[in-house]
Amino acid sequence: MSGRTLGVVMNGVTGRMGYRQHLVRSVLAINAEGGVTLSDGSRVLLKPVLVGRSELKLRDLAERHDIPDWTTDLSKALAHPENVIYFDAQVTQARVAAVTQAIEAGKHVYAEKPAAENFEDTVALAKAAQAAGVKNGVVQDKLFLPGLLKLKRLIDGGFFGRILSVRGEFGYWVFEGDWQPAQRPSWNYRAEDGGGIVLDMFPHWAYVLENLFGRVEAVTAKAVTHIPERVDEAGTPYTATADDAAYGLFELAGGAIAQINSSWCVRIDRDELVEFQVDGTEGSAVAGLRSCRAQHRSATPKPVWNPDIPATEPFRDRWQEVPDNGEFDNGFKIQWELFIRHVLEDAPFPYDFAAGANGVRLAEAGLRSSAEGRRVELAPFEIEGGAL
Repeated sequence: MSGRTLGVVMNGVTGRMGYRQHLVRSVLAINAEGGVTLSDGSRVLLKPVLVGRSELKLRDLAERHDIPDWTTDLSKALAHPENVIYFDAQVTQARVAAVTQAIEAGKHVYAEKPAAENFEDTVALAKAAQAAGVKNGVVQDKLFLPGLLKLKRLIDGGFFGRILSVRGEFGYWVFEGDWQPAQRPSWNYRAEDGGGIVLDMFPHWAYVLENLFGRVEAVTAKAVTHIPERVDEAGTPYTATADDAAYGLFELAGGAIAQINSSWCVRIDRDELVEFQVDGTEGSAVAGLRSCRAQHRSATPKPVWNPDIPATEPFRDRWQEVPDNGEFDNGFKIQWELFIRHVLEDAPFPYDFAAGANGVRLAEAGLRSSAEGRRVELAPFEIEGGAL
């Protein structure tokens, strides 16, 4: 690898997300395009150093992608002065210890979400990173989805008028693992291993809602385990102890209400795996992963409730597709490039551990709301004087 390079220790890339989205579609894709472009026009290539527990899996990945540096010894990788950034995509339970080790080694740290299993640990990581003077970031990829970027364009242009409500549907049917292999790892369904859809998805909803519509001021949620027994990767049945569906009501600053269903136990009757409908006084929109359709107040049909006759109005035909108006890159890759620029030239990067702590706090509040059967308020909090 010629030219200026930046060593990036990548821990957990033998897993699904770490491999597909972060190694292949982000780091290796960045290098294939000639590196990250900096403000002065120069480019920097990323030198991945693969870290994990399985020597066999690491060797296979390294050979498959012609990556010379890999090790099962995290301390060894962190000790090398050319390795400037540490990235963590391990299971959540293993993240705090490894990230803490990287911070103590003076590395800038970028991590999958959630940064930790609980709010207290996430705040501790944020404080440790601040004290060490290292840059830090948490993956918040859904902000860069084409559908949500189009939705943001409508918001910024004042299309909605006053936003009244947001309705989100996320999920799909994850096979139980008996007669078809599950699409997600079994630890996702064991609370003792850090699993659960609330901890997995509520941090996403926290940053999506806050960045697009307003800070979450209160949450009412119900978390459930619909499928009580599943079959793991070895074909062994196990008890599912973590929530596999959650139904949340989020009260936002400014008065808008968001309802988001998250489920690994739902069969899809929508265009995409996630969809958000936003309704405002002047217009509405439905955004998914890639598409976004809008309907202005002046083009809204006049529905009339009459259950005695068939509905003849083609409601879905009355929406207008929001155009791309540009090229959309992979959201994970975009955030990687932003973080590299943040590390090398102090470019803005608001998605730090403090922002990640906000997401974990919402997950904890959702679980508390479900367990206690009540509405939980969320006041702004501060880390080292920085209000969130």
